[in-house]
Amino acid sequence: MKPIRYKKEMVDEFLRDGYWTRETFYDFWDRNAREYGDREALVDSKYRLTWAEAKQLVDAMAISWVEMGLEKFSRVIIQSPNSVYGFLARIACERAGLISLTVYPYLRQRELEYMTERTEATAVIIPHVYRKFDYLAMYDTLKKQFAHLKYIFLFDDEVPSSAPDNTYSLTRMASERAEKPIEQDVLAERKLDPIWNVGLLTSTTGTTGLPKLVEWPIAPRVCTSKARVDIWSLTKEDTTMAIAPHAGGAAGTLTYFAAPVAGAKTVMLEEFSPEAALELIQKERATAIGVVPTHLVRMLEADPSKYDLSSLRFIRSAGGYLSPQVAEEAEKAFDAVITSDLGTQDMGSVSGCRVEDPKELRRRTVGRMLPGNKVRLLGEDGKEVSPGEPGTLYFRGPHAPAGYYRDEELTATVFDPDGWTTTGDIVKFDQSCLWILGRAKDMIIRGGQNIYPAEIEALLNEHPKVASVAIVGYPDREMGERCCACVIPKAGQSFTFEEMVEFLKSKNLAMFKLPEKMALMEALPTVGDSGKIDKKALKKDIETQVAAGKI
Repeated sequence: MKPIRYKKEMVDEFLRDGYWTRETFYDFWDRNAREYGDREALVDSKYRLTWAEAKQLVDAMAISWVEMGLEKFSRVIIQSPNSVYGFLARIACERAGLISLTVYPYLRQRELEYMTERTEATAVIIPHVYRKFDYLAMYDTLKKQFAHLKYIFLFDDEVPSSAPDNTYSLTRMASERAEKPIEQDVLAERKLDPIWNVGLLTSTTGTTGLPKLVEWPIAPRVCTSKARVDIWSLTKEDTTMAIAPHAGGAAGTLTYFAAPVAGAKTVMLEEFSPEAALELIQKERATAIGVVPTHLVRMLEADPSKYDLSSLRFIRSAGGYLSPQVAEEAEKAFDAVITSDLGTQDMGSVSGCRVEDPKELRRRTVGRMLPGNKVRLLGEDGKEVSPGEPGTLYFRGPHAPAGYYRDEELTATVFDPDGWTTTGDIVKFDQSCLWILGRAKDMIIRGGQNIYPAEIEALLNEHPKVASVAIVGYPDREMGERCCACVIPKAGQSFTFEEMVEFLKSKNLAMFKLPEKMALMEALPTVGDSGKIDKKALKKDIETQVAAGKI
C-alpha cells in the first residue's frame, strides 16, 4: 500500500540528507536480540522477557499469521492495555507485513465500528475482559457486521467456548509456534518497504467526534525516534516506563518507538494508581516515564518522598496542558527534569527540548527544531517576518506522516504539494528555541497591536502567588479588544490587580500588553478531560462578566 502524498523528489531529499533510512523498527529488535540478547527488554506484572525471548515470540506471531493466510498489507486493530503482549503484537504486525492500528482501551463500539469499516480490518487483537468491559462481545457484534473482519486474537491464555469462529489465544499461539522452526526467509519476503509502504496507522480526534486515521510509513517514525533518543540521551542502560497508555504519544513515543532504537528496557504499568506507579518506578529503577499531566498531579498527592525514586532521570509529559506550578513541584519531588516538545498526530513532530536544557527553556519553549525540519514564520500578509519577530509557524521535514488514510482531499487541507504544513501556532525564535506565543485564533488585537496570550501567561506563571493563568480578550469600543487575566491564586494566597501589573512591568513587558482587567477564579474551563484550557468558553464567560460590570 503506497503512502498517499509522498513524491520521489521529497523521498530522494530525505534519503540523500540522511534523515530517512531503509531501517524498520523490527531491525532494532533483531539487533537487540543479537547484541543484548540476555538483557531484559519488556516487563509487566506477568511477564519478564529478554530481547532474545521477545524476538522469538515476535517471529512466532508473525509466521503464524502468514501461515493462517493473512495477506500482506492487511489491516489489524490492536486494542491493548499496557502489556508485554500488546507491545509484541505491534512489532509482530510489522514483521508479518501487516498494517497495525493501535487504539486506546477506552474506545467503544461507535469509534471501533468506524475504524473497522474505514480500514477494512481483517483481524483484531484484544483482551477478553478489561476493567469489567467485555471486548470480545463488542467485537463479536462487529464481526457479524463486517465480513472482512475474520479473526479475533485474545491476549488471554484461554478462549471461551462462547467465542465466535476464528478466535484464538495470541499468547498460546505464540508460545507453541516459538517451539518450532521459523522460516526466516518467508518473513523476510513480507518486509514492509519503510518508505513506499504504509507501515502503521494512528488515530486523532476528528471535528465530528469520530477519529481521523493517519497513515505512516516506517521511515519518518524511525527518523523521529532517533531524534528523541538523542535529545533524551537514551541508551541501553535506561529503563523506560509506560504509565500513560502505550497507544498514545505520551508513553508510546518514549517506550514503543524510542526505547528499542536505543536498546532500552520498557516496563508496563497495566492499571494506574499513584501508589502503583510510584512503587513500580522504585521496584524497576525506572529512569524515564511517560505520563499525562493528571498522572503527575495524582502522584504528587500520594507523597513521592515515601519512595526511592533516585533512578529517575526525566519525565515525558504530553497529551494535555501541564501547568508550570505542577511541573515545578514534580521536578522537585521526583528530582527529575520534565521535557517539552511540539508535535501532532496529524502533522508529525516539530521540535523538542534536550534533557540538559536549562529550566527556563524547558518551561517556556518547545525546544529546537528536530533535525531536517525547515521552518517559515509568516505574517498576516503571508510573507516571512523579520528575524526575531513573531509569525505563524509553517514547517516541512522528514518527521511528518503521509496524510490521512486513503483520503487525498483531506490530506491536501493539511499539507501543500511541497509538504509544508502549519500547526496554527504563533511563535518566535529566541536562543535557538521555539517560543509559543499563542494560536492565531487566540491572538488579541488591541488598537491595531497584536497581543499573544501565551507570552503574558508564561510570565505570570512565574509569580509565586499564581497557580494558573489564562489570558483572553474582551470587546472594547475604543480599542476593539482589551486583555483580561484569569488567575487562580495558589492556596492561601491573595493576589491583586496592582501586584499583577507591577510584576509584569518588572519583566519589561510592553505597556500595551498589560491586562486591563483581572478575574480571580477557582478553576479554568477545560476541553473534555484533556486538561487543555477551553479559551472559547472562558472568553465567552469574561465577555458576559465585563458586559454586566462584574469585572
